[in-house]
Amino acid sequence: MNNPVEIVRQALLDAGAPDSVVTLEQEVPTAEAAARVLGCSREAIANSLIFDLDGEPLLILASGAARVDTVLIAELLGSSKIRRASPEFVFQHTGQQIGGVAPLGHPHPIRTLLDESLAAHELLWAGAGDHLSMFSCSYPELLRLSQAQELRVR
Repeated sequence: MNNPVEIVRQALLDAGAPDSVVTLEQEVPTAEAAARVLGCSREAIANSLIFDLDGEPLLILASGAARVDTVLIAELLGSSKIRRASPEFVFQHTGQQIGGVAPLGHPHPIRTLLDESLAAHELLWAGAGDHLSMFSCSYPELLRLSQAQELRVR
């Protein structure tokens, strides 16, 4: 199975979560575009951002309205530097393209941080593997599915 959306769908089912994947009629590669199409606030979009942390992938699930403070995150994790990952690095570690990265369904587990500000929303939307697909869940469910560490990212 090479279709990233089907891999995410199967990962949801395997984790005991409902299949809440929706395929949209227009691409939603940004939080702003996704919020507009889904009819929710940007704050309720859980962006899946991949960073390069000392050569290893770090996934930060951040509110679509947040700007991740990489200096703060590096300090909290005891690292010297976190860099935005290249498209090739992202694909290598997730099997998904930038703008469609999901919080799960990756070839191997990725260390993940979850933006605490997302807890303010009853329903969250996250990428489901490509620019046309999203899935919905609650904050506790996203925490469980992603096996993330809760953290303030800004």
